[in-house]
Amino acid sequence: MLDLDQELKVADEFWDFLGGTGAYEELLNCFERVGIELRPEIDKYFEKFK
Repeated sequence: MLDLDQELKVADEFWDFLGGTGAYEELLNCFERVGIELRPEIDKYFEKFK
């Protein structure tokens, strides 16, 4: 139904298509930095689900 090479983009293909070459890697780096910085707050939030 879909031409996978032309009509479907996932992960790095999708983000690099939207933001240019390297956008996906930069996005991952941003999420990693924020995750490290907010780790205590994230852990505290999820404590209530144990």
